Amino acid sequence: MTGLLVGAVFGAVFVVVNAHDPLNPVAAVVLRVAACLAAAYVLILWFVAARRNPPAPGSGGGGGQAMFGRGYLIVVAAEAALLFGGLRVLAALEFPEQGNVGWVAFVVGVHFIALAPIWKDYGIAVPGVVLTLLGAAGLVLAWTSMAAWAPFVSGVLSGVALLAGSTTFAWRTVASARASAGSGADQPAVARQEPQVSNS
Repeated sequence: MTGLLVGAVFGAVFVVVNAHDPLNPVAAVVLRVAACLAAAYVLILWFVAARRNPPAPGSGGGGGQAMFGRGYLIVVAAEAALLFGGLRVLAALEFPEQGNVGWVAFVVGVHFIALAPIWKDYGIAVPGVVLTLLGAAGLVLAWTSMAAWAPFVSGVLSGVALLAGSTTFAWRTVASARASAGSGADQPAVARQEPQVSNS
């Protein structure tokens, strides 16, 4: 859920920052509001999940340590180096400024793909591939007469992809937890009835 919340926040930032001209001003405002509401929805689900599944006493958060271990830190460090180093290289090469968001989306997408085998969750590779492709498309658009649309393609659409994935999987996670809790609550009742049947 924490990973989904981070993805939703980044998705909202992608949309809010890049929803501008040549988009219609009304459409831009609608996209920004919808992105913020979607991120807020994931935040609410995060709190719901946290209340339903508090850390066990003495657990020490081992799962979190495994998830954010050395492999994760290496990927994030490489991501930061590629992001900032790559933007400087693009500036030195006098690459069109509209392509910067394309580079950011491309690197973030590759980072999701790299994390999939580390977290043993290949579902996160799906938004990773989507962001990588949208980032590459924005880099190409930046060299064309449609350069003004590069932030929309690589920024807004990437944000929408992140938000769609985060809200969907967050809702499924909470719904699954509720279903498991409901089935677990029924178990004691069944267990209590069994002695009555055997005695008869």
